[in-house]
Amino acid sequence: MEIFLGAFTSEWEQRKAAFLHDLTLGRRPSPEDDERRRRGGAVAPAGSAGMAKSSGFRFRKGGEGRTGAVQRRADRPMRARFAGLASGSQPAVVKMASFAGGSRLGAMINYVSRNGDVVVENERGDQLRGRDELSAVGDEWDHLMKNRAESRDVGLFKIAVADVGRADDALMDRAREIVKHGLGDRAFAFAVTARADGGGFDVDGVTVLRSTHGERLTADDKASVIVQRRLESAGANAAFRFTGYGNGTEYGTGHVRSMVASHKGEVQDERGRVISDAKQAGDLVQLEWRDQLHSRKPRDVMHLILSARAGTDTAAFQNAARDFLAEQFAGHRYVFSLHDAGSDPKPEADGGKRPHVHVHAIVAMRSDAGDRVETTIAAFRQWRLGMAEKARAHGINMEMTDRRDRASAPAYSKNQVRPVNTIGRTQHEGTTVVAERRLHAKRDDISSPSTTSRSQGYMDTAQGEWRERLRSQEFESQRVFIRSQIIRLDKVRTSAGSREKAHQESGNSSSHFRTHLVKLAELVSEGDDMRHMTRPEFEAYEKRVETALFQAEKTMPPEERKDFEEIAQAAREHVNVRREIVELLEVRGTSEVSDQRSSERNGDTQQDDKQRWSDAVERHGFVAADAANKTLLDIEKTREAIERKASEKPDEVPALKKELDIQITRAAELGASGNGIIREVAEIDDDLKTALQSLERDRLRRESEKSSTRAQSDEVANVDRATPRSEQTPSRSDERDVHGQEGPKETASRQESGDTTKSDPAKQHVPRVEEIQRETKERNERDQDERER
Repeated sequence: MEIFLGAFTSEWEQRKAAFLHDLTLGRRPSPEDDERRRRGGAVAPAGSAGMAKSSGFRFRKGGEGRTGAVQRRADRPMRARFAGLASGSQPAVVKMASFAGGSRLGAMINYVSRNGDVVVENERGDQLRGRDELSAVGDEWDHLMKNRAESRDVGLFKIAVADVGRADDALMDRAREIVKHGLGDRAFAFAVTARADGGGFDVDGVTVLRSTHGERLTADDKASVIVQRRLESAGANAAFRFTGYGNGTEYGTGHVRSMVASHKGEVQDERGRVISDAKQAGDLVQLEWRDQLHSRKPRDVMHLILSARAGTDTAAFQNAARDFLAEQFAGHRYVFSLHDAGSDPKPEADGGKRPHVHVHAIVAMRSDAGDRVETTIAAFRQWRLGMAEKARAHGINMEMTDRRDRASAPAYSKNQVRPVNTIGRTQHEGTTVVAERRLHAKRDDISSPSTTSRSQGYMDTAQGEWRERLRSQEFESQRVFIRSQIIRLDKVRTSAGSREKAHQESGNSSSHFRTHLVKLAELVSEGDDMRHMTRPEFEAYEKRVETALFQAEKTMPPEERKDFEEIAQAAREHVNVRREIVELLEVRGTSEVSDQRSSERNGDTQQDDKQRWSDAVERHGFVAADAANKTLLDIEKTREAIERKASEKPDEVPALKKELDIQITRAAELGASGNGIIREVAEIDDDLKTALQSLERDRLRRESEKSSTRAQSDEVANVDRATPRSEQTPSRSDERDVHGQEGPKETASRQESGDTTKSDPAKQHVPRVEEIQRETKERNERDQDERER
């Protein structure tokens, strides 16, 4: 009997028909296969169980039941990988960015497609352009999305108690009893605020919503009614209500820490333990509440990122990524797009135009056959192996790397850092002292040992392979690189042995104390340039110093207390000096900003330097922007030099001021010649504005004189052509009527004769004789000129 699954329209009908067909043929599934099917996996083909058991490998990504399913790749030999790394191969980077539910699919596709501006390709090779084609992806994937809501793990609550507490010291105990009556055996943390009128107190708290028996409160109005009934049955005169809820330890940690900060550390848990600082709040939620939450987030889709170094051939990498996704996620729905600095429409200031080429892929976690993507550590290793293999097939030198190959530092998670700058390579800062240390260890490529015996054995094998490469004549040109890897592994093995020996020594608190003192000395003696330390940087530095002091004091032997107090006092004085410098620089910076950036007070948005440069080049052209940038940079450098020399070497200040005047004049000449950037800067720079206005006034005066002289000469020429030569000598009054002003020759002759009628109105009626004499003299000079001609 043969069945046609295509006759059934629903997936469950097809599965049911196939199952009944197997039963009629006598092929009943094994209990293991039945359990795997109920979990959403696939059934292994017949005859494969023994092979999987003997080899220790499971079939790739849960796709055992599909035709053509293959086993996982065996690791590429360490010898071949190290040879590639020594020859300059880049590491394969396959990162899991995030998981999300089906409701987030549209937003994720919009992100990777830059809102439809970047071409997106799906698993069938179709290229999707525009928002209309991208929006259709959600409809195609809808049957694969479970669209489960994330679980409500942590709730916020308030209790208003009307009766008066027994005493101030018993107020916390009374409140704890009331909360336990309402919440039962759930874990919680709370703080109490007594009312000023003495009419009762209020309780603010954070609680785990799931009890030890599996009952989960929903933290809504219905759950508030349930808890309120429990309080009333216990005889408590209190009003209970939930004020919020959230998912996971991050939500709980944040709210417990906020409660500790707002109540000055007067917070307790259900056992009466005091939670006085943020660290204890984090430990409470992360270490004790985590297992009680049974947190659940929807994982319908995943966001995968494949990266390569800057300068990698873009087309080759895109082809390699296409082949990798097609092989690794066969049978799954996915879309992907490539981003590089040349084609990314997103501005660099907003995190776009990254210098390295990378591919974003959105993959459905469940295939049409019901298989789910496996996301274990071993699976990620297989993905890096596959990506490196496909890259080499397309001419890109790439190898899968293990951090134990070079004793690299462990990676940091997204919860341990926060981005501070997204231009180029994203710059981060740690959210805690430990996270900051882990961030810098990874970014600075500091060697880090492995702690497990298995990893240490792996590192021993890696070191042996590096030594083999060093002895080989094939890698003569890479001996420096190979030797550096051997030194790194030797260093971490030595440090790991010394730490283990120190840990085995009992009562070694003085060693820890000296370690913290060394760290404190490094902090205090930092050679940072305080002119470039901002207020947030200083606050982080002050926090690191206080942390080092606290740790040193905690491990300090009693005999060292006197010396430690002197050290702590000196360290805090050093920090105070740095605080004064930062405050002084802030005052100076505020005055400079108020003088030079008045446009910002009018609501202008401050842009990043690179964004300003791009805008300037776009509006004014590269030549004008480059010339203005060089000139303005010279002015800023000279001004900074004047500020420094004013306190160090005042005698050099006059020469610098002269140089500054020359530079400002040069910039003003550039602006007067038509440079728009200089004119924009002159609106907020008073010195440059004054110089530019002075140049423009001089230019206007010269143009006015030229136009006046030209107009006068034109009038005289017209009169000469229209009047006989005998009548070309006009009287002074006629000349004023024609031109409206005195010519330069008349002005000079009048000054020579002592005529001051222009400036002295009392002498305007001069004798006619002087005027006749001047006219006669001028006529004689003209006649003599005519005769000489």
